[in-house]
Amino acid sequence: MSSFQLEDFVAGWIGGTASVIVGHPLDTVKTRLQAGIGYGSTLNCIRMVYRRESGMSFPLASIAVYNSVVFGVFSNIRRFLGQHRCGEPEPSPHHSLYDLLLASMVAGVVSVGFGGPVDLIKIRLQMQTQPFREASIGLKSRAVAFGEQPVYQGPVQCIITIVRTEGLAGLYRGAGAMLLRDIPGYCLYFLPYVFLSEWITPEARAGPSPCTVLLAGGVAGAISWGTATPMDVVKSRLQADGVYLNKYKGVLDCISQSYQQEGLKVFFRGITVNAVRGFPMSAAMFFGYELSLQALRGDHSATSS
Repeated sequence: MSSFQLEDFVAGWIGGTASVIVGHPLDTVKTRLQAGIGYGSTLNCIRMVYRRESGMSFPLASIAVYNSVVFGVFSNIRRFLGQHRCGEPEPSPHHSLYDLLLASMVAGVVSVGFGGPVDLIKIRLQMQTQPFREASIGLKSRAVAFGEQPVYQGPVQCIITIVRTEGLAGLYRGAGAMLLRDIPGYCLYFLPYVFLSEWITPEARAGPSPCTVLLAGGVAGAISWGTATPMDVVKSRLQADGVYLNKYKGVLDCISQSYQQEGLKVFFRGITVNAVRGFPMSAAMFFGYELSLQALRGDHSATSS
């Protein structure tokens, strides 16, 4: 029996769409707060985002595909380990921790390879309406050349501009920080979800109930995004760098400059928004994933594989 199942990718895409609808506005707020440019407070940032937000077409189209890849890779790697190490079609409970850790780490690596450019473009589009006049004083900036007009007219033009000005490697700006965020981040995403849903689910049930999926998914998202905040700050700053400003030379330089200018607290900027948005966003992600997986497989029991 082959371990590869396409349904996991389709279900991941559906769940990703649900998570973007729920979490995109707060994701924009989080990105702009972490970039540290032009906002006096979280509430002020929220007001400006809702007043100036340019739409969700790119996040819906791209992040949903990104989640499809992550969930598809995680589920198929975990199933592969269950088959070829244990000789069973599903992961053995005796090796579930190992399977989950390895599958989560692989998903984290794949997420950077596929999602790095997606995340970069999303952040560049989110950041280009930021207030930049005050922040650009004394820094190498393209703000003067572009005036008050957005640098990018859309995702395609954003890609073309990045490749033309920074080369193909520019699409992977911040990839190192993203690896340091996503590998442990996905371990703290999938493991809490699986173990919490299994713990809550009675032994008599074949799978977790919808309420269990929502609760376990939400808690997992809050844990993962909360603990990932320090490296998420670094990643966001590196990827936002280059819209108008050219400030950081790499991960270590970004960490050093951020610490020198704003202290240790800078690495926890946006942690509240991260944790708050992580709960409903991940609850919607896992709920959409599990529900669509049930429909695609024609059964009546949600599974966490």
